[in-house]
Amino acid sequence: MESVLSNLKVPPGSRKKRKRVGRGPGSGHGKNACRGEKGYGKRSGAKSLLGFEGGQMPLHRRLPKRGFKNIFRREFVLINISDLERWGLSDVTPEALVASGHLKRMAKDGIKLLGDGTATRAYNVKVHRASRQAVEKIEKAGGRVALIEEVASGEEEEEGKDGRLRGGVSGEVE
Repeated sequence: MESVLSNLKVPPGSRKKRKRVGRGPGSGHGKNACRGEKGYGKRSGAKSLLGFEGGQMPLHRRLPKRGFKNIFRREFVLINISDLERWGLSDVTPEALVASGHLKRMAKDGIKLLGDGTATRAYNVKVHRASRQAVEKIEKAGGRVALIEEVASGEEEEEGKDGRLRGGVSGEVE
């Protein structure tokens, strides 16, 4: 019986010869080497530029401008009361949520508590923002919501001429 390995053959058409360009007029791919006459694509190092459509007005310029990008946008991780019910935590703080694995990472501006769901037990919640409905539901169930006030990074609180605190949390004027 013959060995199978010695009789293996490559299926016809599976190994294609590469196109050798610039090898004379007889090959059909000589002179300009399939790069056309003059222009950007003829040059060495030419890449297709992102959004370039061969001189035609590109799509991103043909479409009208729409909308507005707010550079002062605040980004919060949103959690609902239904999430608190599912997780079963009684003390909810940013550190506790990250440590328990319910949050992969903190958002740039913190956590906001929203009021979707019903609170069946008392929660002690410390978050950066909370909706009025969420606060009402948690306090009705016997819990409490405390807001975390943070000074913006790189800024320190200093007292201005009028006695108010400048920078982080605004102080009360007497």
